[in-house]
Amino acid sequence: MAITKGAKKAHEASLRKRVFNERRKRVMKNTIKEVKDLVKKKDSKSAEELLSKTYKAIDKAVKGGVIKKNNAARKKSRLVRSIRKVVAK
Repeated sequence: MAITKGAKKAHEASLRKRVFNERRKRVMKNTIKEVKDLVKKKDSKSAEELLSKTYKAIDKAVKGGVIKKNNAARKKSRLVRSIRKVVAK
């Protein structure tokens, strides 16, 4: 438990920030899941349309410091690769 006044304030601020970070992470994960589900259903057209929304969610997560830049790049790359694999078939 925080003892000093400054430590208590910092703890409260971190709890407020946590809400935003969790929301960003949840949105990112959900959009990624949606794209993966569409890929499993072999609906590449819908997956490609949803890709820009997913990119936006991933980029916002990076901007907020929820995930790192290379992690985001890897996620984007794998999503596009999975969509391209369905298109090729």
